[in-house]
Amino acid sequence: MGFHQMDAFFRPRSVAVIGASESPEKYGNIILRNILDGGFRGAVYPINPKSDTILGLPCFRSIKDIPDAVDLAVVIIPARLVPQAITECVEKGVKGAVIITGGFSEAGSEGESLQRQVAEIARHGNLRLIGPNCQGVNNPYHPLCASWPLLTKQGHVAVISQSGTVGAAMMDWFSDEELGVSCFVSLGNRADVDETDLLGYFENDTHTRVIALYVEGIKRPREFREAIRAATKPIVVLKAGRTPKGRVAAESHTRSLAGADAVYGALFQSHGVVRAETIQEFYDVAKAYAYLKEPPGNRILFITTSGGAGILATDCAEKEGLDVAPLPPELAEALEGVIPAHAIRANPLDLTGDATAAMYQAVMERARPYYDVLGVIFGDPVDKAAEVVTPQANELVIFLGGADVEKVERRKMHQKGVPVFPTPERGVRALAQRLSKAKRTKPARTTFVEGHTQGRAASLSECLAFLENHGFECICHRFAESPGKAVHVAHQLGFPVALKIDSPDILHKSDVGGVRLNLRSGQEVRAAYESMMSRASQVMPQAHIRGVVVTSMAATGVELILGMNRDPQFGPILLFGLGGVTVELFRDVTMKILPITRDDASAMLEEIQAAPLLNGFRGMPPVDKHALVEVILKLAHLAETHENLLEIDLNPVFAYSEGVLIADARIVWKS
Repeated sequence: MGFHQMDAFFRPRSVAVIGASESPEKYGNIILRNILDGGFRGAVYPINPKSDTILGLPCFRSIKDIPDAVDLAVVIIPARLVPQAITECVEKGVKGAVIITGGFSEAGSEGESLQRQVAEIARHGNLRLIGPNCQGVNNPYHPLCASWPLLTKQGHVAVISQSGTVGAAMMDWFSDEELGVSCFVSLGNRADVDETDLLGYFENDTHTRVIALYVEGIKRPREFREAIRAATKPIVVLKAGRTPKGRVAAESHTRSLAGADAVYGALFQSHGVVRAETIQEFYDVAKAYAYLKEPPGNRILFITTSGGAGILATDCAEKEGLDVAPLPPELAEALEGVIPAHAIRANPLDLTGDATAAMYQAVMERARPYYDVLGVIFGDPVDKAAEVVTPQANELVIFLGGADVEKVERRKMHQKGVPVFPTPERGVRALAQRLSKAKRTKPARTTFVEGHTQGRAASLSECLAFLENHGFECICHRFAESPGKAVHVAHQLGFPVALKIDSPDILHKSDVGGVRLNLRSGQEVRAAYESMMSRASQVMPQAHIRGVVVTSMAATGVELILGMNRDPQFGPILLFGLGGVTVELFRDVTMKILPITRDDASAMLEEIQAAPLLNGFRGMPPVDKHALVEVILKLAHLAETHENLLEIDLNPVFAYSEGVLIADARIVWKS
């Protein structure tokens, strides 16, 4: 397909509106009026056999009655009449037709048959189609608005959408922010022209910097993959129909095969397509790619008048892999006399409410050599803010809390080609997408409950004894202070056994080789004891080691963690989740602040991602949830009745179809 055929949609010399109407509320009138009011420079022909003139233009009974050539037809008539209209377009030599009308494949088998008939007529007549069931096209650069609403602002984002409303919303936002678009295309049912055709077309469009694509499914997967592989311009995709019911809804909307979402994720990732999670992010990321320059690295300084906004920006930046690097001493020195004496010299740099546009400018000039990006947050009504920001200058501009001044300055910035974001989170997330993954660091995780460092930790043997005295079911265990005693105890318990180092100073026993499992003879027990002591004394020579705890080997069950941490602000907090050595890696846990009820304890079992494991998975029996709830409630009771308890860590706790077994524990008391 040559691009000259696609030009019929976006750069036509003449347009016929089939189904033009005298009624202002009908689309046949709205679209005709938008073509005229939008400033289309070519010939416009209303087609309606019942009217002589519409909107001051002579009306024709049929497109074949027009004496001159017609490049584009916009079809807005009942679905049953469309085949005849397309036939007449073919006979007239029309190059492209946009079918606004619905009632085709999205409406059932009869409509699907009608759509195939229309597509076949067009294909045989070398006529390209957009639609049916679509919202038309809009090219502000031609200009041609064969769509609605009427938007004429020129910009640099090509919006391609299977949903007319999603695409129109994007157009509306870009227009409202004075940024505009390079083109808008509503694909509808894609009887002919599809997303792959348009990716190729806008790849060669000089006005387009980024392609924003909303899809529910891909019509020609292999060709689409080749198109995104060959693209040199950034492509931002919002893919809908991700959940089972969402997939069904997508397939009924425009008869798109939504496909498996994980496959789409792999496709986009492997070809560098940026995937948006929400329509808001779809807009923000497209805006960032069109108007933000890619930073050379991820070091960012936030300059703000709002401490709160600076903290929010920092949180989001760390989660997105940006480096909120400390203020270099030489920069702090250079800012003396520039910023208020009471402003804290740190990142974020809070200029306080005393800041002016001139102060921002002075700080930005001095800070620029030290950072890859300047996050400029105007958190107050800062007059003349637009005068101190620069297009394509590696500045992320965020404006909030500025009331009427903000509206004026934001509009000026957008007119300069500087994108402004309304919240720290939206701005930072959009900027992060502008950075390649190689330039981003590992995302920071939110802070978590920390172990107490000031209390007195109990040894494992002391922990298990305390728990048993308070009604907890613990694994069979014996303390051994020598290799000989360990061998003797192992014979008493019966092989196989486990050895665990017994020290109040060693928090993670596995890190020092302090856990040995499945020991099947006295010889193995003796060797394990001696090597364990040797390794532990090398790794932690300061640790007080009492000996070992010899335990039976627990039967296979679901490994869980239960715990209590006495928070200095809110008091005892209970923790429940997936246990074992991966607790800190996955953090699949839930927490509750005491006091709790039995219902609260039961709810905790369902709040972790691994909850299906508790219900029985891949042939495993369900665990004894009643026993788990009882353990949680016992733990809560311990915390409430022992105020000198700072921390309890039960991990692993094995859950079985009958009962629960604690295999390891750590307890910290107040000193």
